[in-house]
Amino acid sequence: MNAARTMQAWVATGHGGGRGRIRAVERPIPRTRSGEVLVRVEACGVCRTDLHVTDGDLPTHRKQVVPGHEVVGRVVETNGPGRFDVGDRVGVAWLRGTCGECRWCREGAENLCDGAVFTGWDEDGGYAELVTAPAAFAYSVPESLPVEQAAPLLCAGIIGYRALSRTRLPPGGRLGIYGFGASAHLTAQIALARGAEVHVLTRGERARDLARELGAASAGEAYAAPPVALDAAIVFAPAGELVPVALEALERGGTLVTAGIHMSEIPPLDYGRHLFLEKHLTSVTANTRADGARLLTLADRLGIRAHVTCYPFAEADRALDDLSDGRVTGVAVLKD
Repeated sequence: MNAARTMQAWVATGHGGGRGRIRAVERPIPRTRSGEVLVRVEACGVCRTDLHVTDGDLPTHRKQVVPGHEVVGRVVETNGPGRFDVGDRVGVAWLRGTCGECRWCREGAENLCDGAVFTGWDEDGGYAELVTAPAAFAYSVPESLPVEQAAPLLCAGIIGYRALSRTRLPPGGRLGIYGFGASAHLTAQIALARGAEVHVLTRGERARDLARELGAASAGEAYAAPPVALDAAIVFAPAGELVPVALEALERGGTLVTAGIHMSEIPPLDYGRHLFLEKHLTSVTANTRADGARLLTLADRLGIRAHVTCYPFAEADRALDDLSDGRVTGVAVLKD
């Protein structure tokens, strides 16, 4: 840490979309509270949730918050005894803390805790040189994972993993994936490794090409009918109008999971076309720490690899702009 006790960071301006959504500032180095660690950021994924926060779809919970919740770095300071020592490699994800006492926390569903707080929304995140995190909610990141590969696992990977687990996809089943960005292309790799038949429906030609390269059985337009009835589907795109499309593509008894934290308005559903024959519609809300720990282990074992475009930290605004305008295939990661 420098002698001046300051660092470079990006903060949300509250102005909404475009290059004005974040601005570079100099901030005091954050102080740790009891049970927290201070992490020097080596890489931070650029998540669509960062866009939702900085563009106002998810209004910021504090002024000039630092976005970023897919952080990989090294512990440089600890405050009290805990799981990590100085020099340890850790990950900081979206879920930053919960009450630990409510029925959801007690039942292992801490992602539903009404008192949950989130990195890059309630507290400053990883678009900065340093970030604090509660040690109890940080992850140990395998040294075998390059930082630019590990970072997107901490949200895109975790949420995709949780969404896949909620599909009730049978062994060798047919999975539809709507939208093929950061989370979707990681989830597809896990599903394929488990023997699923994956069909991708997405608007971007480059994304469809990537889907085929990864082994998808088909890759078509977002609103097209898949070539087969689907046992399960996940809508990753934040487009509510895809929900009835995906429901209609399901086989009887199939499950549709909506995986975004924000989605545009869902059109009216027709009971007979969309929900009859015991079709299931469910959502994903954040993640549990157990989800993250399992996903990091699984990704390392299966060799899951993100299709990464790296940006220097000084160009975080350009990375968000490119993500907003559909110029990122796979994931964007800030890394100097």
